[in-house]
Amino acid sequence: MLDENKKQEMFNKMKERKGEVKTVRKIVGIIALVALLIIAIVGLAGYSYVTSALKPTDPESNEKVEVEIPMGSGITLISTILEDKGIVKNAQIFKYYTKFKNESEFQAGSYALTKSMTLDEIIESLKTGRVYREPVFTMTVPEGLTLEQVADIVQKNTSHKAEDFMKKVTDAAYVEQLITEYPDLLSEAILKENIRHPLEGYLYPATYPFFEEDPSIEEIIDTMLTAMNTIVSEYTPVLEERETSVHELLTFASLLEEEATAQTDRETIASVFYNRIEIDMPLQTDPTVLYALGSHKDRVLYEDLEVDNPYNTYQNVGLPPGPIAGAGKTSIEAALNPSQTDYLYFLADKEGINHFAKTYDEHLSNIEKYLR
Repeated sequence: MLDENKKQEMFNKMKERKGEVKTVRKIVGIIALVALLIIAIVGLAGYSYVTSALKPTDPESNEKVEVEIPMGSGITLISTILEDKGIVKNAQIFKYYTKFKNESEFQAGSYALTKSMTLDEIIESLKTGRVYREPVFTMTVPEGLTLEQVADIVQKNTSHKAEDFMKKVTDAAYVEQLITEYPDLLSEAILKENIRHPLEGYLYPATYPFFEEDPSIEEIIDTMLTAMNTIVSEYTPVLEERETSVHELLTFASLLEEEATAQTDRETIASVFYNRIEIDMPLQTDPTVLYALGSHKDRVLYEDLEVDNPYNTYQNVGLPPGPIAGAGKTSIEAALNPSQTDYLYFLADKEGINHFAKTYDEHLSNIEKYLR
């Protein structure tokens, strides 16, 4: 009788365990099902959101929205502007869409876009440069010009005299005001005693559209500073990592702009300058002598190299006090991404082709070969 009771007790315990196992399995199954439902809902919501963001923000709207794309804007800034204006639903998705479609080369300008436009239509508009209003005139400022040369271009295209433009860009109070307005671009470095012109090298060289017949000098300066600010802001993380100032970057880039005779030479010339700076060897670049002299000459004479001026890199080690001209984006990027070489010398032959050398003897050989 006792054995029967034990058997019954064991049987009852086994039933209880089986019941517990079934209950646990049910709970696990329910949790797994809920998790799958959550994943499905999140995935569906994400898919729905992305799909929605790829569609026009308001398919029924034909209202024109004026959108300004500043000179030198990258896709990140353009995407943010479009989202802020309500032309696209999500800046990140528009950015990724353009990258997926391998679209680039968007043009600066003032656009009339609508919220009913598809992403492809928006991209096409930004690529073709169909502007909202035709500019009254455009003003082209080439790379490598000094402020005084920029002043001459302003005089040719507007009613402003070159001397009035120069008076404005060298006005201490005005420059102080600009430093406050453009804190990421301009610093007190441009006001140092040995700087010839505070804004030298800071007005970005480009072709600018103007939508009024006679813009003020301040508007012209602001337009060009804004363009440079946009360009330089792309490299802020690199400058911070290398502990390099914007002033040093634009100074270095201006030397490349004046020395390079071909786009591919800039990185190599940059390596020469960096190699010389590394060993405290004067840069000895002729454009700084011409800037120190304040005049253009087809040929720099030996006596010119003796001029006592802080911009003369034959007499002073390191970079000059500030930029000597307006550098374009190619030179700015070359200043940040020089070639890795052992070159210390270079010269341009009669056709403007640069030849590089590691030693002074090699350099003398190049002089004999290409210049005599």
